[in-house]
Amino acid sequence: MEEGGTIGKLRKVLILSVSIGAGHMRSAEAIKKACSSLSPEAEVVILDTFHYANPFLEKVVLGTYMEMLKMTPIIYGYLYRQAEWGQPLSGRGKMEFNRLLSILSAPRLTAYIRAFEPQIIICTHPFPLGIISYMKKRGKFKGLAVATITDYTVHSFWIFPEIDSYIIGSEALIHQFKQYGIAKKRIKATGIPIDPDFNKQYDKHRLRCELDLDPGLTTILLMGGGLGMGPLLSAVKSLGNGSRQCQLIVVTGTNKDLYERLARTIPSLSCEIRLYGFVDNIHQLMAASDFMVGKAGGLTCAEALALGLPMFIVDPLPGQEERNTEFICSMQAGVRVEEKDLVAVITNYLQEPNNITNMAGAARNLGKPGAAYDAVDYMLQAVNDVKVI
Repeated sequence: MEEGGTIGKLRKVLILSVSIGAGHMRSAEAIKKACSSLSPEAEVVILDTFHYANPFLEKVVLGTYMEMLKMTPIIYGYLYRQAEWGQPLSGRGKMEFNRLLSILSAPRLTAYIRAFEPQIIICTHPFPLGIISYMKKRGKFKGLAVATITDYTVHSFWIFPEIDSYIIGSEALIHQFKQYGIAKKRIKATGIPIDPDFNKQYDKHRLRCELDLDPGLTTILLMGGGLGMGPLLSAVKSLGNGSRQCQLIVVTGTNKDLYERLARTIPSLSCEIRLYGFVDNIHQLMAASDFMVGKAGGLTCAEALALGLPMFIVDPLPGQEERNTEFICSMQAGVRVEEKDLVAVITNYLQEPNNITNMAGAARNLGKPGAAYDAVDYMLQAVNDVKVI
């Protein structure tokens, strides 16, 4: 969707997210940016839900979540899979969990919503979505509630009968809603909303020159995710001592310790490497690359697909990353790789460049670079005609 292709007007939009990692907030910011472009008269607010409503709850819930993900990912993966199939953390257990979150968060959040009076509330994380569902059920919010699912799967934690519409990453996911009884008319496959900067055309040669890269060398982007998690250090060491026909772009995210360790290590490696910490031009770094090595966060996958960038996904974390990896690989836009096999696998692909070209084409076909604009356009229609959803 190009700018200016919308109908009607938005007055007030509230976007609720949670600062787990970087992806959920990035998607919220992408929606806000698209709203500002398509409907500049609208007042759009992003709330980091728990940070605003109950900082103590933020510390307990998000702290526990992140520690589990870092220290016991296998347990997290087990609980995630159990909840997918109607076990303890779905159904009644899910409702009790969300009821508790709502009791602890709703008072301040309800007061904010009453004062702000949004036409529509968009949630880019299931925790605030459950709270809004609870509020709608009790008549405390009567506007439209939209879920923006930020992974390439549909987990039970996102499903609430009170939610009006679901924004998803691909048409290939629509069938997953059938088991939850969600009507197809309430689902819109706009793609996961990503920064509108991904909806531009980039000249790879020019970008590489601007980034002080050799425009003639195969360029590999290595990313550890917004939190710098994953086996990034060993991957850089392995690839950095490989072929001199490649150059590496390495992004460590907010992990300062990893950045410093890499800064000490890189001078001893044989190939050219550009090292970055947290960046705000990831669209340019992706557009300058031939393929990427990293984790399978939902936003990272959506951004890579938007630019036709094949993915070599290293040891995905149990849960959402596994499901994203399964989706990307099933669509032939990427490859799952064990850390120990990374250099061998990439070397084989470099010797068969047509394989990388084919993956790039598959990624480009899946990509939805205008997802943020299309999502906002759909919401504009929904505000003006509730029959849309």
